[in-house]
Amino acid sequence: MKTALSRTPIFSVLVFGFTKTCYRPHCILARAFSLRPAFAAEVHFRRSVAITSRRSFGMCRTTSIIDMSAGETIANDDVPPGMKAVRVGVPFLSATMDELASFGSKKVFVLANNSSRKFIEGDDSKFVDILKAEGMLAAPLCTSIGMGGGETGLLAACDEAYEADADIVVTVGGGAVQDAGKLIRLWLSTKGDGGAKEGATVAAIQAASSRDPMPALPPQIAVPNSFAMAEATKVAGLTTRAKTKSGAAHDALMPTVIIYDPALSSGLPDWARFGTALRGVEHAVGAVTHPNSNEDIRSRALAGLRIIDKNLKKLVKEPEDPTTMSNLYVGGFIAIRALNTGCYPALGHLIQNQYSAKYDVHQGSCSGIMCARIMEYHRPVSGELQKRISAALGDEGTPAPRLVRNLVATLPAVSTEHEQAKVTDEMVKEFTQCMFDSSLKRYNALSPKEFTTVDDIYVMLTKPLADL
Repeated sequence: MKTALSRTPIFSVLVFGFTKTCYRPHCILARAFSLRPAFAAEVHFRRSVAITSRRSFGMCRTTSIIDMSAGETIANDDVPPGMKAVRVGVPFLSATMDELASFGSKKVFVLANNSSRKFIEGDDSKFVDILKAEGMLAAPLCTSIGMGGGETGLLAACDEAYEADADIVVTVGGGAVQDAGKLIRLWLSTKGDGGAKEGATVAAIQAASSRDPMPALPPQIAVPNSFAMAEATKVAGLTTRAKTKSGAAHDALMPTVIIYDPALSSGLPDWARFGTALRGVEHAVGAVTHPNSNEDIRSRALAGLRIIDKNLKKLVKEPEDPTTMSNLYVGGFIAIRALNTGCYPALGHLIQNQYSAKYDVHQGSCSGIMCARIMEYHRPVSGELQKRISAALGDEGTPAPRLVRNLVATLPAVSTEHEQAKVTDEMVKEFTQCMFDSSLKRYNALSPKEFTTVDDIYVMLTKPLADL
């Protein structure tokens, strides 16, 4: 087997049970020579496919690099046009510094959630400190993005990046951070059009997403620390001050590079680790049963689901196993890319986004509470498709909602009932009435089975799990 040593300027070698990561020989990367624990999948290979896309800052032709460790793999067809690279199971520091060098970046805006901060800042061998020492850090590390991408923190981050004249955005953290990075890039692209002088607003950011033609956006290197997969979509969500879900969508919002390093998931709390991994099941189910789906989308979603199911069960037993986490990244990526090929959002995705925004419930617990119940509601219509979901979950003779229910029951710290998420029955009634009044037409466009009354939604969301 050829290692990356013979095929790329970046390489990893085993040294006394550690992996020493070597970099391209220029001054920035010389500071980043690191030593870290190795695992069995730490020998890398690259394979590439040429993709034509419009790149930021005048780069017009790109090659998409899928950089994989041993284990599950991502097919070239799953990497969307416009994305330069997906790198799985590789050290974050070396991979990110290499990508910054490839872009010629000089002013790097770094956005992270607080749980990732310890991995990227704090001593002169950490990413943010290296950038600062080399004069490349555009602004102090930004950690203003809360769960769900709250409006106040997002707009502050947009203004910070704009004022710093950042030429690239690096996002380290969960889905809210990844989506915020997309919106920051969108805001940065308004420089010169006179639209940013008074500071960022949600309305102005959304207006920027509607430009035609869309100008080139600064690149984004997305480095997730959990499995929600926001980084693999062209959609960027935010939660308004009024507790509603909003955002923007455009092909140009797709991050330029994704780096999946399981080391960044070390020490995650169970609700984040298992809740975000469960979202992959949600994405696959949505892609399979969506009214706009087709056989190609379903096949890819089911392939992702099989990987997620196998490795999520392993993760329960070994929550810090790096190979299992890398495989979950792969399965999640395949599932979300299937969903985003003409099926976004799915019914469950939309309802849960609205519920999460209104009641501050993590989306993993939203899936734990609702995924199986929503599947059960439309099973009379989607039953044949759900049999394929059952097969992917390893038991084609058992109804898919029951299998999802049983899987969720094994996941630590993931809610299965509204009360566990501090949402009372009265709040559920309020939510269903609000959604019936505002979103019925949209729900019916996404659901295999029509909703006709508010009680249809309420009974669906409160059906006893024991009855599935």
